[in-house]
Amino acid sequence: MPSISVLLLNVYENVYGFNMKSNYSEPKIYTGGIDPKQWSKLSKADQRNALKKDWYLYYSFRDPKTGKLKRQSPIKGGANRFHNKRDRFGFLKVLQRNLLILLDAGFSPYSDNTELMDKFFNKKNDHNNQIVAKTTKTVISSPKNDKSSEEEQKEATKTVETATKEVTTSVAEAFELGLKIKRRTLNQNSYPKYKSTILRFQKWLNTKGIIQIEDVTKKAVVEYLNIVLENTSARSRNNARTNLSSLFTTLEDNEIIRENFIHKINVLKTVPERNKTFTPQQIVGINSYLDEHDPLLKLFIQFISYNFLRPIEVCRLKIGDIDVLDRKIYVRAKNKPVKIKIIPEILLAKLPDLVKMDKNSDLFTPYEIGGVWDTSETDKRNYFSGRFKKVKDNFGLGKNYGLYSFRHTHTTILYRELAKTSTPLEAKSKLMLITGHTTLKALEAYLRDIDAVLPQDYSHLFQEQQKG
Repeated sequence: MPSISVLLLNVYENVYGFNMKSNYSEPKIYTGGIDPKQWSKLSKADQRNALKKDWYLYYSFRDPKTGKLKRQSPIKGGANRFHNKRDRFGFLKVLQRNLLILLDAGFSPYSDNTELMDKFFNKKNDHNNQIVAKTTKTVISSPKNDKSSEEEQKEATKTVETATKEVTTSVAEAFELGLKIKRRTLNQNSYPKYKSTILRFQKWLNTKGIIQIEDVTKKAVVEYLNIVLENTSARSRNNARTNLSSLFTTLEDNEIIRENFIHKINVLKTVPERNKTFTPQQIVGINSYLDEHDPLLKLFIQFISYNFLRPIEVCRLKIGDIDVLDRKIYVRAKNKPVKIKIIPEILLAKLPDLVKMDKNSDLFTPYEIGGVWDTSETDKRNYFSGRFKKVKDNFGLGKNYGLYSFRHTHTTILYRELAKTSTPLEAKSKLMLITGHTTLKALEAYLRDIDAVLPQDYSHLFQEQQKG
């Protein structure tokens, strides 16, 4: 009966036409009693002790006599020749994958697998088959009393390396898997941009002739990021780095690659672009203009101003998210699924009667409050940004002003009013509950960025010098 060892080293991925059987358990890897994902957190002594133990592949198969799953002989496969975790575990992962393919294809340790063996063997290379057959006992689960010569050991090692190299993953396959996973974790607004970044990188790899994922190196990624920097900006380059690193982390977690080296690539310093705050005179002028020309846009802006929402968060609101009786608003934010905020009286007084409206309707549409607006969140946000541009043009405001300017402006107003009767720490603590910042550090950074914290007039400090 052909050994499972021979088959494991000659698996090809054209096996999905075979009938599947549920007569076996999923093959697992024993790694000396430790979790390989926690390897970097282990002490050097614990790592050495783990490597002193035999690592192997184990699985169960249904015994045809008893009908019960029975543990089969462990498969070591020569893995313990490798004296570091990466190579040993990586080799066993190859055997694990191949064993699962064989089991899916109908392999049984209780049957004659000659026909199955023929399907996997590459008969065009009889020399390689002879080497595999010759070294089978050495490579996979050899009996304890079996001793190989030094020459056979070397031959077996070559066979192991060859078998490992044969099981590779292409860039296209790896990226397709990564994108499938990311599609389930990213929101519908973020995923298209994320996917676009990944596919541009994949296209560039193809032009460089880099086909296998294992051939993607840190040097190649740095070269690509330099091209992005040259054609765009440091900010775009950093965003591309972040997206690629996120993908490679997913690939590492799914053991497609050994490590994500992209997070070691430095982040370039950039100057953040923020919308300016409005002056009190500008706020008065804009409000008067909106009262006359666009009351709907004014209410949209008041949700930004008084509830400190981001424009896209306002676009997500449904009628059912507004609880007028309890004065609560339920917001789907970017940093958590739903956050609850109060509706201040100043905003509540400006809302129309929402009780009779369909709770599934969009709160804001281009023409009315409460209706159906079947388009993406990004398109909704862009629509209202474009609508506000007409207001900017009327007042001669440049690109540094936008809908976010209202959030910055009213945060500044609120903080300065709170600071009049509270210590800075008390004022910030109260402000955090209103703006929704999760940490004091994040709020302080935001206040610095929008110049909300300014000193009092310090002219008197120079008076003594001027007298002299």
